[in-house]
Amino acid sequence: MKTIENTLSPSEEAARYLENARQILTEKAGKKNGLYADVKYVRMAAGTAYSAALLILDEYLKQKEGIYFEKPTSIEDYKCRIRKYDKKLLKHTMNAYGELHIAGYYHGTESAEIIQNGLENVKQMLAYI
Repeated sequence: MKTIENTLSPSEEAARYLENARQILTEKAGKKNGLYADVKYVRMAAGTAYSAALLILDEYLKQKEGIYFEKPTSIEDYKCRIRKYDKKLLKHTMNAYGELHIAGYYHGTESAEIIQNGLENVKQMLAYI
């Protein structure tokens, strides 16, 4: 039996994660005056969107490194390897890391602007695969 994950390309899968994150924010986080009301859902959405970023980066590195690709084990590993190929993608990566992983997921920011910036960075990253 095939699952939906097995039938989607990496870019489609990352786009699906990104859409799921947007849906969580829209339906559950409750935005008012530029702030989200329920941090639990902000954290959930930020984690989902950051997972999309990692899917994108893994696919990008697979395309660049071919048979030599090994999954990175840390953000430092991603930084070093992405830096070799594309500085603009590195910028989007580090922005998404700061806005989604650190501010959104770990700190549970209520700021809609920070989270939206993170989502936009992941959207920009999609163009690389």
